[in-house]
Amino acid sequence: MVKKEMIAMLLAGGQGSRLGVLTTRMAKPAVPFGGKYRIIDFPLSNCINSGIDTVGVLTQYQPLRLNTHIGIGIPWDLDRNIGGVTVLPPFERNINTDWYTGTANAIYQNIEYMESYNPDYVLILSGDHIYKMDYEVMLDYHKANDAAVTIAAMPVPLEEAKRFGIVITDDDNRITEFEEKPEEPHGNLASMGIYIFNWKVLREALIANADQPNLDFGKHVIPYCHEKDLRLFAYEYNSYWKDVGTLSSYWEANMELIDIIPEFNLYEEYWKIYTKCETLPPQFLGEGSFVEGSIIGEGCEIFGHVEHSVIGCDVYIGPGTIVKDSIIMNASRIGRDCDITKAIIAENVVVGDDVKMGTGDEVPNETEPSIYTNALVTIAEHSSIPSGISIGKNTVVSGSLKKEDLENRMLPSGRSFIKAGEVS
Repeated sequence: MVKKEMIAMLLAGGQGSRLGVLTTRMAKPAVPFGGKYRIIDFPLSNCINSGIDTVGVLTQYQPLRLNTHIGIGIPWDLDRNIGGVTVLPPFERNINTDWYTGTANAIYQNIEYMESYNPDYVLILSGDHIYKMDYEVMLDYHKANDAAVTIAAMPVPLEEAKRFGIVITDDDNRITEFEEKPEEPHGNLASMGIYIFNWKVLREALIANADQPNLDFGKHVIPYCHEKDLRLFAYEYNSYWKDVGTLSSYWEANMELIDIIPEFNLYEEYWKIYTKCETLPPQFLGEGSFVEGSIIGEGCEIFGHVEHSVIGCDVYIGPGTIVKDSIIMNASRIGRDCDITKAIIAENVVVGDDVKMGTGDEVPNETEPSIYTNALVTIAEHSSIPSGISIGKNTVVSGSLKKEDLENRMLPSGRSFIKAGEVS
């Protein structure tokens, strides 16, 4: 039997519904980030930079783009004869066939995969956070405390604590209490959804709780281990960590990459972020173009003015166009004389000439006010925007927008245009 000291299980099956139309056709971990990356690149890169060469990636919702991106793991040096990266979708069994119904249920359904490596430790990760962490240091901490379970945790503002699993610890960082999304939290040390388990402890906890509906780490597995009086410790993390689960936090995390001194630095030589790259020519800045404080991906042709924005690969921006505080993803085409402010434009979007985005007053969105907020304009992939129209704030467009769909060539602030049948 193959023996690995620690393997990683990366949960990447989430829909990410709070990202709205960005995740209509792909799982949240596959969403582009930072010009050339996808969100899953960050935990995968953390694994290989931490010396972990065996990673199971658990997929479920809209997995095609994610599976294609991961492939056999070449960009992350995870194309191994023994170990490497393995995509683990739900599969049909003789009995009890089911979709993954919870974070821990997904791990439980892959016990055989984990057993095949006979690990001493199993690292559980989420596929939708932006951060850099050396899991080897966390493992050393786990061993030094003779822990059964170690939970990575970070301080959060007390008013936000109810959104997280909260750990209460003693002076030695041993966990004395665990509260999953408490209404009135007794502390502010929040679980990051990153766990190291002794393999035998994890296996027993999963089997013992297998019948729980929607088997979850925070609701079932961690409380079970705590009730058994096992040694649970908190590993406090105080560096950059961002949950990009909402459009606002996704936009903010991208904008933070281009601060004068970014808190999250993509350019550190000793901790590279790896990704699958297309073969594209270099960027081209045409006559009259102007770029300031922005990330510009490979293969871009810029003839306009780009300021404080993140531009993906193979993007075209026409003459006279001004792009500010925006994210434009791969292979999108922006015409001439446009004015685009605070927009998130997904992949393969075509924008005509003389289009204005982010105009007018801020009005709550009519269909999803909690998703399309923060004065953003959100355009779904493969959408098209005709020339000569204006789009207000807190708006969303999905599909082929036509002039005849609008009054006065205007999509007012707070409006949603989602064409049935074009984006499923």
